[in-house]
Amino acid sequence: MRKNTTIFIVLLFISGAGFSQRVIKGTVIDKASSEPLENAIIAAGGSANTAITNQRGNFELTLLKADDSIDISLVGYKLQRLRIGMLRQSYLIAMERGPVDLQSVTIQPLPNNSSFATICKIDLSMHALNSAQDLMRLVPGLSLMQHQGGGIADHIFFRGFDADHGTDVSVSVDEMPLNLVSHAHGQGFSDLHFLIPELVTNLEYGKGPYFSDHGDFTTAAYLAFKTQDVLDKSEVKMEGGEFNTGRLMAAINLLDAKARQNGESAYIAGELYYTDGPFNYAEHFNRANLFGKYKVSLSPATQLKITLSTFNSLWRSSGEIPLRAVNEGLISRWGYIDSLQGGNTARSTAIVRLTTAISDRLTLENQVYYTHYFFNLNYDETFFASDSINGDGLRQRESRDLYGYNGKFSWDNYLDNSDVLTSTAGLGFQMNNIRGSELSHVKNYNDILDYIQHGNVREWTLNTYLDEQFRRSKWLFDLGARVDYLNFYYSDFLNPVQPPKGKTVASPKLNIAFTLDNQIQFYTKLGRGFHSNDAKVVAENKGIDVLPAAYGADVGINWKLFPRLYMNSALWYLFLEQELTYNGDDGTFSPGNKTRREGIDFSARYEFTKWLFADFDIVFCKARDAQAPKGNNYLPLSVPLYSAGGLYLKLPGGLNAGWSWRYMKKRPATNDNSLQAEGYFLSDLTANYTKQKFEIGLEIQNLFNAKWRDAQYEIVSRLKSEPAAVDDISFTPGMPFFAKLKFAVFF
Repeated sequence: MRKNTTIFIVLLFISGAGFSQRVIKGTVIDKASSEPLENAIIAAGGSANTAITNQRGNFELTLLKADDSIDISLVGYKLQRLRIGMLRQSYLIAMERGPVDLQSVTIQPLPNNSSFATICKIDLSMHALNSAQDLMRLVPGLSLMQHQGGGIADHIFFRGFDADHGTDVSVSVDEMPLNLVSHAHGQGFSDLHFLIPELVTNLEYGKGPYFSDHGDFTTAAYLAFKTQDVLDKSEVKMEGGEFNTGRLMAAINLLDAKARQNGESAYIAGELYYTDGPFNYAEHFNRANLFGKYKVSLSPATQLKITLSTFNSLWRSSGEIPLRAVNEGLISRWGYIDSLQGGNTARSTAIVRLTTAISDRLTLENQVYYTHYFFNLNYDETFFASDSINGDGLRQRESRDLYGYNGKFSWDNYLDNSDVLTSTAGLGFQMNNIRGSELSHVKNYNDILDYIQHGNVREWTLNTYLDEQFRRSKWLFDLGARVDYLNFYYSDFLNPVQPPKGKTVASPKLNIAFTLDNQIQFYTKLGRGFHSNDAKVVAENKGIDVLPAAYGADVGINWKLFPRLYMNSALWYLFLEQELTYNGDDGTFSPGNKTRREGIDFSARYEFTKWLFADFDIVFCKARDAQAPKGNNYLPLSVPLYSAGGLYLKLPGGLNAGWSWRYMKKRPATNDNSLQAEGYFLSDLTANYTKQKFEIGLEIQNLFNAKWRDAQYEIVSRLKSEPAAVDDISFTPGMPFFAKLKFAVFF
């Protein structure tokens, strides 16, 4: 009898333990598209335990009570509550899209790459996005400018960097890197004009060099765009506005709903755009984009995606004009000195991606991509400073084929009490074959007077990384290491052939977050990054580092001070081993000194009511040459203060509107601050009426018609009437008041 009683007690204890601690599994998907949802928060109703879905939408959660329920939440989706039934039952949870609800947002130890996911999802839901440039400006503190007509990649300013067209900010689309190495116009050139904004479903970004899966050019930040795998609905949109501006966009589903339910989808999208701009000399800027994506499930565990795109653009440009020419009345601020500036560019891309779920915890991803690219730019910044007879017209040109591979293996190891260890290993390769990389002095842009640079470039890179992320209760630890090897070869047509050169760089990363509760989180980030230099510079190697390193540190906080208020703030520091100065007129690079940048970031998102929202971002930065004497240690064009914000209205009946603004303080244009680039304050207005089958809208840029300067540089130039060259500010005028109407139909 005593023996039976003992056995009964043991069995009761085991049974009780089974009911007191259970593990449930599940997958969270979008109800409309059936696509997996990453970073959805799964919270047990009767305990403090939480889980977060991975990129496949999978989660595991340990429950402490037999009758627990779970809450599933994600910004932009309606909160769901499910009762839990059988032990270890797997759930498929389809979430329905809904309005942004900041009250339901809780702060969780999200993966390192998703540090700003909450702010980004709020912004994507609130902002009217009409271009790839609008998408880039969603990154708090990032500003853009344009200096050679609408067809060239935008100039990026971020965290005290004049990042040129991408030298210190890496950009990718669907995990394909966009920064073009050894580009004829600028190292890391990232042209996003081929991206149709309506197709972008997510933007992931990270500030600083703290991310193992992002290497070259990730010193100040990275931006990763993701296009839709499945169209929610087909759409045709027409837009028209001032300055002979017109746009036609169409995105069409090619397969029916039944095929999408079976894991197969395909769509095609296209865009035509034209504008003359506000200039006296019409830009005639035209652009044509074509984009298509096909997705199919080859098996329950394997998914194939094929993406094809092509893009072509042609434009004329008034270029930068000297400030003195406007002040003296020689030309208007919309005028020009050289009427033969402009260019054309084209890009065709193919991406093939194969994802295999080896198990619900193991994933293997393989991606190959190919790009054929052409670029031609005619420009003139100095006019007659070097050649008083023929002028200083320059031409930059190149044609390239780019081949690449990305591979990633991920393993989610779920431990006791919802502890998770995620291991990620990656491997990447890229080859750039550049033909006819040219900088030449030309007359009438057809007659070559002499070549300044001319040759072929072959540059290839190999990288690997390992990242270990451990989530335990309130703590998140992320330790990573990355190794990059870069090989440079420049076949110089003007000088003896240089031998190939290669260099390897290792980049460690450490990120720690402590989530005190679901209202406040503290984090610190440490890491080493780098940007590569142009192969032509590496060949000359005149005191210039091949892979100058960047060392960074962030200390920050995510905080919900009130239920409807979400805030992020950080103190940060960046140190660069070497800055470079590029002179586009003679194609030379000058080795610079060590530099440091330090600053404060602050962002806030506030929900006044269920239909009225506000955002506010401000960034303070001090950027200095660490080796130059005080007073001569300014970093030209580094932005000391930048701020942006707005109010956004979303009513249930379909009316939505937004007023946004951005402010930039004046900044040094020279290292002694003797010349300054003027600041600006701009505001835009959008209003739309959106129903299930159609949308009509109005967009106004520069609502108060501010007179501002877009691109601004210190340039030594000479007009034909001047006896000698003059050191002055040259600029392109910023867009005046501009109104545009749009009409879209959905089906």
